[in-house]
Amino acid sequence: MATIDTTAGFRRLDSWVMASIVQFATYRFCRKFLTRQLDPTGRQYDQMTQAARSGKVNIVEGSARTTTSKETEMKLTDVAKASLAELASDYEDWLLQQGLVPWHKTSEEAKAVFAIWLDKAVYQDDWVHDSCAHLLRQQKKFDRWLQSDDANVVANCLLILLRRTMLMLSEQIRQQVREFENEGGFREQLTQIRVDARAKKVNAPVCSNCGKPMTIRKTNKNNETHEFWGCTGYPACTKTLKISTTS
Repeated sequence: MATIDTTAGFRRLDSWVMASIVQFATYRFCRKFLTRQLDPTGRQYDQMTQAARSGKVNIVEGSARTTTSKETEMKLTDVAKASLAELASDYEDWLLQQGLVPWHKTSEEAKAVFAIWLDKAVYQDDWVHDSCAHLLRQQKKFDRWLQSDDANVVANCLLILLRRTMLMLSEQIRQQVREFENEGGFREQLTQIRVDARAKKVNAPVCSNCGKPMTIRKTNKNNETHEFWGCTGYPACTKTLKISTTS
């Protein structure tokens, strides 16, 4: 398989595919059903299309921060989820204004939408071309509802797709938190690189507990400064050595 810039990793995410489907369907919904009478100032159109765009774009921007800032990546993913939650509220309000409630999850229509799964993304030598073609294929799976002339059918389908996308984003955030806990953020990784480099310069011993290089640390006792070897993995590892034992 061809290599790809890690900042374009969003193309492998089901959340990006689903958020894109939601975005394009929302554009169609607003153009088709938000008439001048229903939306005289165009404010609802702007709010809904901007929320749909924000959902997808923040997934893309978060992916671009994968290698530089895990914290920013998590925040952008959370913004994407919040934008889609706002959009879901708009579709819910649309149905309520018609005197309707969303499809029950056990209804035949709801079960039919939930039963459709996305295909696994498999890209070859052109990730932009292949990912866009993949996206359009997945979108067609939902055409039965999203291309309907009944606004309420479209709104109900989009509520389900939004719910699924938000669940995907929740799992992404959990995964990002796990990675942050295990690897730290970009700043923490830079700090560790500097610490490791300093340890090499002073011919530091290796920690017998975790294998990380040790570094010279200082402590004050009885108004005297004492030096000792401390593990650079602190606070996860608290191993120490007397400097005299390594000289």
